[in-house]
Amino acid sequence: MTSQTRAAIGAHGEQLAVEHLTDMGLVVLDRNWRCRHGELDVIASDPATRTVVFVEVKTRTSDRFGGVEQAVTPQKVRRLRRLAGLWLAGQDQRWDGVRLDVIGIRLRRSATPEITHVQGVG
Repeated sequence: MTSQTRAAIGAHGEQLAVEHLTDMGLVVLDRNWRCRHGELDVIASDPATRTVVFVEVKTRTSDRFGGVEQAVTPQKVRRLRRLAGLWLAGQDQRWDGVRLDVIGIRLRRSATPEITHVQGVG
């Protein structure tokens, strides 16, 4: 894994996260949505609950920078909320619920990637 660029590692992690979400029955609405304030990694909807889910994906190849819990600070949650509000403002559809999730992907050389999904972080 070390020979890959950070961008390639991140893209691989996001693809694994998208597969995880679709396996859970969610529908991916958008990926890497950008505006001048930042980027949302994945935006999905849960048709069963009519909830839109904004997902921050954190891909790691080691534990050097901590786990998923350390990756999402209160400041990061505020930024995600702001970005989610901007995305929602541009949509015609309305949802019954809104949720912020974090998916941590830990890639190891020989093992299956480890996926940690924390729902409702903020």
